[in-house]
Amino acid sequence: MSNENGFEPLIIGFTCNWCSYRAADLAGISRVKYPPNVRLIRLMCSGRLDPLFVLKAFAGGADGVLISGCHPGECHYLEQNYKTLRRVALLRNMLTQFGIEPQRVKLLWASAAEGVRFAEEVSKMVEEVRALGPLNWSQIAGAPEPTDEELTPPDLAPPPSSQSQPVMEAVS
Repeated sequence: MSNENGFEPLIIGFTCNWCSYRAADLAGISRVKYPPNVRLIRLMCSGRLDPLFVLKAFAGGADGVLISGCHPGECHYLEQNYKTLRRVALLRNMLTQFGIEPQRVKLLWASAAEGVRFAEEVSKMVEEVRALGPLNWSQIAGAPEPTDEELTPPDLAPPPSSQSQPVMEAVS
C-alpha cells in the first residue's frame, strides 16, 4: 500500500458525534475496511472545530486532515455545518498562503447510515495524500516545530505560575 519510499500518511479526522463519527462506527461494525492510518477525534459538531486544531494537527505530524460532519440542512445544532463549510474555505486559503497544498484538508458530509461511503472517502483521501507525499511542517514554516504554548490561543493559556505568592496579603 505504501509508495516506493515507504511513506504512509497520517490522517487526523475531526468527526461530528451525531453523524460522521457514527458512520465510521458503522463501517467498523460492518467490517468495512479502510486504512488504519486515520485517527479520528470526535467533536460534538463539526461547527465547533477551531481552525487552530487543524494547524496543530499538521504541526504535530499529520499529513492530512479530514473534517466530517452532518449533511447540510441536517445538523443537530441548526446551521453549524454551514459555519464549517465557510471555515474550511478560509482554512484552505490560509494553507495555500503557507505553502501547504489545500488538498491535504478534506471536507466530508456523511450521515450515520453512510458507513460504506465514509470508508470509501477516507480510503480515497489516504491515496490522495500519499500521492502528495509527506508534509514537512518545519520546512514549510521555515522555523522549528512550534511549542504547545505557541499553538495555544491566549484565552486558553494557563496563568503564569506564582510560586509561593500569597493570593491576598494579610491586613494588619
